[in-house]
Amino acid sequence: MTDVHSAVTADLDNRTLYNLLRLRTDVFVVEQRCPYPELDGRDLEPATRHLWTTDAAGPSAYLRLLEDGTTDRIGRVCTRIDARGAGLAADLMRSALTLCAGRDVVLDAQSHLAGWYRRLGFEADGAEFIEDGIPHTPMRRAAVTPGR
Repeated sequence: MTDVHSAVTADLDNRTLYNLLRLRTDVFVVEQRCPYPELDGRDLEPATRHLWTTDAAGPSAYLRLLEDGTTDRIGRVCTRIDARGAGLAADLMRSALTLCAGRDVVLDAQSHLAGWYRRLGFEADGAEFIEDGIPHTPMRRAAVTPGR
C-alpha cells in the first residue's frame, strides 16, 4: 500500500495546502471543464481532514473527509492524470474508511464510477442527479465497526 498522508487543514503548511488545492482544481475545474467554486468554505471547518499521496512531482492523489452531522462525507477524490491506474485512490479510500470506523459514510460519485465505489462497500442511496453537467449518484456505506 502507498504511504497516505493525513492532516486537518490547520496542520497543513501553506505550500502543501496550495498544492492539494491546485490538484483538485487541475482535475475538477480544468480537466473536467467544470467552472465552479472549488473553494467552498468546507476546507476551513476544524474537522475537515485531507488525505493524499505524493511522488517526486508533488501530490499524486487526494480526497477530503468531512463531518456531516452523524455521517462522514468523502469528496474531491482525484488522481493526477499521470499517476492514474496505480491504485492510489483506492489506497486513499481504504485509509479514509478506517478513519470513519463506526460511522456511516456518504459520497456523491460521478455515476460512471459508481461500480468502483460499490467494490469499496458503498451502495446507491438516492436518485442520480446532474452536477456541473456530470451525472452523479449519491452513495452510502453503512457504519463498520472494527473487529466485526
